Amino acid sequence: METLQSPVQEQKANRIINVLSIAIPVAVAVLLGVRQKVDLGSWTTYLPHINAVINSATSLLLIMGLYFIRQKNVAAHRRTMLTAFTLGSLFLVSYVLYHLTNESTPFGGQGWIRPVYYFLLVSHIVLSVVVVWFVLRAVYFAVTNQISKHKQTVKWAYPIWLYVSTTGVIVYLLIKPYYLH
Repeated sequence: METLQSPVQEQKANRIINVLSIAIPVAVAVLLGVRQKVDLGSWTTYLPHINAVINSATSLLLIMGLYFIRQKNVAAHRRTMLTAFTLGSLFLVSYVLYHLTNESTPFGGQGWIRPVYYFLLVSHIVLSVVVVWFVLRAVYFAVTNQISKHKQTVKWAYPIWLYVSTTGVIVYLLIKPYYLH
């Protein structure tokens, strides 16, 4: 049974989702543009490796979430997807922390792999900005039990999110040989 949200609640939720969907990518872009790096110690050089593990786990959780919902196991689906959402949030914090404390690593690959890397990187970045809005809406609709709206949103959110988390791992594997640490 669908839960009806009052128009005021729905409007407030939409406003919050829209603000976050703009504020998060803008904040990340601004923080990435900070030239003066903060010294928090050498432990931050491990964050890209941790981020790859987080993205790998997120990809697996997304696939498991799809499996569970196709099996009509709503409880397992909900737990799995909320865990994926939590990991995505942790990734964002870790990613920003890494780039506040370390210079970006240039890609050193040559030949045919170079355009492949940059295609994956650019599509990953662009879609990571886009997916925020979809994921926030999908989670909101699920949590408020607006299942038909959740399903409509997930048609877009799921493949984009899976692409972003998977290409994040691929981009990491391609640039990993060029990390200095």
